[in-house]
Amino acid sequence: MSETAKNLKLDQSQEPKSKKKGFQLPHVYIIFLIVMLLVVGLSWIVPSGEYARVADPNTGAMIVDPTQFASGVEAKPITVFDYFKALHNGVVESAGIIVMLLLASGSIHLLNKSGAMGAGIQALIRVSGGKEIGIMLILAFVFTLMGTIGLGEGGIPFIPLVVSVAVGLGFDRVTGFATYGAGMMAGFTAGVANFYSTGISQMLVGLPLYSGMTFRIISLLVFFVITAVYLVSYAKKIKKDPNKSVMAEDYKEQLATVKHAQEDASASLEFTTRRKLALFGLAATFIINAYGPVQLKWGIPEMSAVWVMFAIVLVFILRLNPSQTAIEFGKGAGAILPAALAIGFARSVVLLMNQAKIVDTAVHGLASSLQGQSAIVTLLLVFLSVVAFNFFVVSASGKAMMLMPILGPLAQILKINQQVMVTLYQFGDGISNQLWPTSGALMAGLAMVKIDFKAWFKYVWKLQIVLHIAAFILVYIAHLTNYGPF
Repeated sequence: MSETAKNLKLDQSQEPKSKKKGFQLPHVYIIFLIVMLLVVGLSWIVPSGEYARVADPNTGAMIVDPTQFASGVEAKPITVFDYFKALHNGVVESAGIIVMLLLASGSIHLLNKSGAMGAGIQALIRVSGGKEIGIMLILAFVFTLMGTIGLGEGGIPFIPLVVSVAVGLGFDRVTGFATYGAGMMAGFTAGVANFYSTGISQMLVGLPLYSGMTFRIISLLVFFVITAVYLVSYAKKIKKDPNKSVMAEDYKEQLATVKHAQEDASASLEFTTRRKLALFGLAATFIINAYGPVQLKWGIPEMSAVWVMFAIVLVFILRLNPSQTAIEFGKGAGAILPAALAIGFARSVVLLMNQAKIVDTAVHGLASSLQGQSAIVTLLLVFLSVVAFNFFVVSASGKAMMLMPILGPLAQILKINQQVMVTLYQFGDGISNQLWPTSGALMAGLAMVKIDFKAWFKYVWKLQIVLHIAAFILVYIAHLTNYGPF
């Protein structure tokens, strides 16, 4: 393989050279440290409180008993040492997903290093004349399907790949990330078969698992259409005028760099049978890791194992030197470590809130404020509260375990359909996952492809508004049509 072929990967790991203008957000680690300080401050203002926990008859998990809340319970004060220990503990508690990302990144790095990814992207570019938008929409739909089964962080390893494709097709990095992130958001929010939001929430209020699927599919289509129209509009706009990109300076430099690289290496990156087999193996890995959690009840260890198996298969397919492959695997894993740590630091915020025992207080305050309100006001307040609460507790399953035991009985009192309340919860949870900077998965993904959160926010804030409005309209329609069983 020529030196040019080795170097051409349309790799997104290089630092963008865009000129920094105006206010720059601090590094993601600093953001989490600031939010952690905010939690410490709240611990001195918000009184500690705690609900009694009981075993859920459906799942066996310990859930909130909404009838037993104790205010002013003793909580361990957050010391300076506790503040910094939370970083360690957050990373430890997130170790499963972090390790999977390291293993997946190492495997994908091997694919990039071999030239298989670059050759595949070049082949795609050659046949994409006039079809670039269609390719991005197909990819967005694939990630939407991933989101419907709740894959979540499991899709993070694919971010550099889809961004590479977007850059190769002449779009900016944000278009590539939006293809993944906004697509995943649409699917995760609709939650057709998302156990982490829909499944757990339905089980906690006694609904049949994945019941009401027809309405969720309709919601999925609505979210995907809105997301796709927004994505296409932006992609066409920047193609016509690169200055309208939210990363304009970086985008213009990228266009010149990619064009030069393609001209230099187009002849040297042959799309051989072995490289095709390697990419087929990547697709197979993708499918297996989507199928396993849903049909085989896999967890993170099984998904991680598939990535390691893929790396070993690449050694045989591409005839790689085993020892050199091990070295490169480590380099690939190390490249993602800074981004992966963001997931652990995000977890640290929740740990401090739990130590101060202010999470249950916030939930109790929400429930108390809703007493005596009309159904429509309750729906709106709950929706906005879940969106706001998602800033501190991003985990869909974690919030469900805290909120649904409260929202379920509240729905019964106000004669609101339980299925409607579950839908409202999952919509309030899912959309803002691509908005709040406290989302470890979002910040890790942005860091992987060197996209500043400020640039991402410029792209996504209008879409967020439209999606939240559409989501609440869907919730209100569900309420008016008495969607699903009580």
